[in-house]
Amino acid sequence: MEIKNGLKTEQLSVGYEKKVLLSGVELEVRAGSVLTLIGPNGSGKSTILKTLTRQLESLGGRILFLEKDGSAETDAGKENWHDVEEMTGTEIAKRLAMVMTQRPAAELMTCREMVATGRYPYVGMLGILGKEDWQKVDDAMGIMNAEEVADQSFYAISDGQRQRVMLARALCQEPKVLVLDEPTSYLDLRHKLDILESIRRLAKEKGIAVITSLHELDLAMKVSDWIACVDGDRVARQGTPEEIFSGDYVQKLYGVDQECFNPMTGALYLKAGKAQPKIFVIGGGGVGIPTYYKLLREGIPFAAGILFENDLEMDAARACASQVVSAEAFTPIDAKALERARKLIDECESVICPLKTFGPLNEANKALKEYAKNCGKLENVVE
Repeated sequence: MEIKNGLKTEQLSVGYEKKVLLSGVELEVRAGSVLTLIGPNGSGKSTILKTLTRQLESLGGRILFLEKDGSAETDAGKENWHDVEEMTGTEIAKRLAMVMTQRPAAELMTCREMVATGRYPYVGMLGILGKEDWQKVDDAMGIMNAEEVADQSFYAISDGQRQRVMLARALCQEPKVLVLDEPTSYLDLRHKLDILESIRRLAKEKGIAVITSLHELDLAMKVSDWIACVDGDRVARQGTPEEIFSGDYVQKLYGVDQECFNPMTGALYLKAGKAQPKIFVIGGGGVGIPTYYKLLREGIPFAAGILFENDLEMDAARACASQVVSAEAFTPIDAKALERARKLIDECESVICPLKTFGPLNEANKALKEYAKNCGKLENVVE
């Protein structure tokens, strides 16, 4: 049976102190899916999320929860949307949980006590948790692998551990919708992966609709089912990761040169000037990239080649090198590309060749290395 839970906005306007920053915001996320907001700093991602979580007052439009009411037989094909303006704070808290960048004041609380605050929408005015509530607290900590810090002070643990605790707090709230504002900020690589895997798991296994914002575009590409691009005063574009990260739209959104970002891999590249190259790097298959970066750091302009158009290091070469000699993919390098590379070697002071082996399609680079050696310009690989 299909789980009918979710959230959507209709012509939502958001901002601060009655001043509208973004208007006409139309978003929708369903159970089991992850919607991610991306966009430059200050574009309004957090403002949207704070409005969804009622930390900021909506300045127009509607926020609605989708819920399944009744049985599959009586409600077949029926969707029931509820306007948050018609719901109490407790009713909203039973449907929506949030993990925001600002941590709650919890100087004297253990991690288990912090997670337990997620049960407050379900307890009486005295806030006393029963046996079943505490079991849900412990279950949530177990799901988030946070049991080992249960009795530690919330502020005595690492950022990664705190994020797991906050997700456990949200989970034991039993939400239908989970809102996360930059959940991977300030985390190391391992904890970023841990949090993102947890988000996907909660969405799929618990049937939660997840709305999040991310700065790391490579992670957004991997974790999201749907991406909304926030640009200044509007949500400028929405689509699947495959749709959003095609072409040069993301580079334009963030105002960076096309060569500085690969939308398919999420890789970032520093861009060098196009000065006359002093060194020629014979690379390929990724082995030349460390050399490119070292020369870039040292401010030494260089040329790179001969690289196949689909080579792993082509994007780095285009961004970092003054000139790149390329060849058509999956075909032997032609004489024209070889001649151009030789002329560049003649103009350069030296040649570096990180390549150790040469395949049958790469005989031209082997000949190029031999040419550099005969010219007395071949150096050792830059370590």
